[in-house]
Amino acid sequence: MKLGSTLQALPRRAWFAFIALACASLLGYGLVLQHIEGLEPCPLCVLQRYGFVVLCVVAIVGALAPRLLGRPAAVVAILVALASAGVAAWHVHLQLNPPEFETCGPGLGTLISNFPLGRALPKIFQGSGECTQIDWRFLGLTIPGWSLIWFLVFGGASFAAARRAS
Repeated sequence: MKLGSTLQALPRRAWFAFIALACASLLGYGLVLQHIEGLEPCPLCVLQRYGFVVLCVVAIVGALAPRLLGRPAAVVAILVALASAGVAAWHVHLQLNPPEFETCGPGLGTLISNFPLGRALPKIFQGSGECTQIDWRFLGLTIPGWSLIWFLVFGGASFAAARRAS
């Protein structure tokens, strides 16, 4: 049996379980990098973490929900994965093309607590000096690069779950 046909045969719950387990593992590793290795996340990294958290929760719901809720959970997971991939892609872009004049803006918590969301989001996506720093690499990719790959994988897995949820 070929790998492709084996993957197509996986039930919806297996796809969602994979997403939930992988997201939880990635979040755990992010916490190791932060609390043990001392790598503090920048505002865009924090947004990507939120993406992993939301995907994990949606995947758990999709895995445990009755068949009727499988497709809506998969659609939400696809949308979250794509939005989060967009944040990660922007972060990769900032790392590859840092602004000429780096500014260290306020942290994510400060922006959200002191500005309405409509004013905070543009400031977050401008990035800050810390968003362009590259403190960690694995196989030549930075954390946002790996996040981008994982969000795309989760989007594909969510699509597969949606196909199996009918």
